Amino acid sequence: MSDQSEQAAGRPGAPRGDAVRRRAGAPARGSEKIAVVGAGILGLAVARELARTRGAEVTVLDKEDRVAAHQTGRNSGVVHAGIYYTPGSLKARLCRDGVAMLREYCAEHRIPYEEVGKLVIAATSAERAGLRRIAERARANGVPGIAELDALGLREVEPNAVGVGAVHSPHTAIVDFPAVARRLAADVAELGGTVRLGHPVRGLRERAGGVEVLAGSWRQRFDRVVCCAGLGTDAVAALAGRPGDVRILPFRGEYYRLAGAAKDLVRGLIYPVPDPRFPFLGVHLTRRIDGEVLVGPNAVMALAYEGYTWRTVRLRDLRAILGWEGTWRLAARHWRTGLREVYGSLAKKAFLNAARRYVPAIGEADLVRAPGGVRAQAVARDGTLVDDFAIDVYGRIVLVRNAPSPAATSSLAIARHIASVVAERT
Repeated sequence: MSDQSEQAAGRPGAPRGDAVRRRAGAPARGSEKIAVVGAGILGLAVARELARTRGAEVTVLDKEDRVAAHQTGRNSGVVHAGIYYTPGSLKARLCRDGVAMLREYCAEHRIPYEEVGKLVIAATSAERAGLRRIAERARANGVPGIAELDALGLREVEPNAVGVGAVHSPHTAIVDFPAVARRLAADVAELGGTVRLGHPVRGLRERAGGVEVLAGSWRQRFDRVVCCAGLGTDAVAALAGRPGDVRILPFRGEYYRLAGAAKDLVRGLIYPVPDPRFPFLGVHLTRRIDGEVLVGPNAVMALAYEGYTWRTVRLRDLRAILGWEGTWRLAARHWRTGLREVYGSLAKKAFLNAARRYVPAIGEADLVRAPGGVRAQAVARDGTLVDDFAIDVYGRIVLVRNAPSPAATSSLAIARHIASVVAERT
């Protein structure tokens, strides 16, 4: 990778406001100009797809000094196989397509991608029904290799795990998503696009024939704008004059990691049977591509959109979060669960108990605090969590309202879908 490509990819140490274009790949004069807001994996995948398939001159805008600064760079690195999602839903279809596309992309660019497999374990007989539903969904979604295991069978996959039964997804994988994002940013540069870091979007105004964008002190007119702003979705939507009927609520996911020899207790991925009322999967054990094993995450409401710790409180963000009627309706419906999650956040023992439910050999000294992340979760006015992808189009502006997990897994397929949406509106 050349120096120019590394800068465009937002390597640590790249200057703020860096903007690089590879001239050899520049689009022809007069081509469509499209801005993409957000330099996470989804925004970069969308920019690459629009440049590659439409010949568009793309500009990616992000307020941070590097790509993948938030959700992309702060997740566990799991490439989800599609075992949980409602058959026929956009989430299910894009996940299965996205897995194939991501695997091929990583092979092409020599990005490490490892199929370590996933066990979803029923700890009690009461969870067997949920386990059967997962197996049925996985098969309906075309997930390959799904097997239902008994207590002995699951120990053949994970010798240190316990449970009354499990669903095994052998092709569930792990990858370094920030590395994928950096490669996508390099692709954008090679296709003649620009990645402008350190350029927070401050204004969006649709005018006849285009959209005027103010990013920092930089102003430019584009034919179209695609917003993939993640935690900043509501702020960008407000700039566009389209607040919408859903809002982003930030849920912080906190992690511990297994220290020393305890890492050898887990071969791949160990998950609980999820509560069908929530899109969160519960505390699980995840082997990462770097060899670390994470325990988590929980899901607590953050006190800022980028509230990675309890100490991070931003009054402006908090006013927006608490001012949304859906927040209170969600809290009224699930306050008991919320209290349990807060307790889990404050008590290391809660994480230990959750981990030992599936791997009893883990001890308290084996858990070391690890960096957490914040999930951008869309919530409707009635307090329901929006589970599927949600994309709105307003004239020349495309707003990705909700891109929950498995958005990183599905990023290349979502990008293709968004490019088709843009094409339909042309």
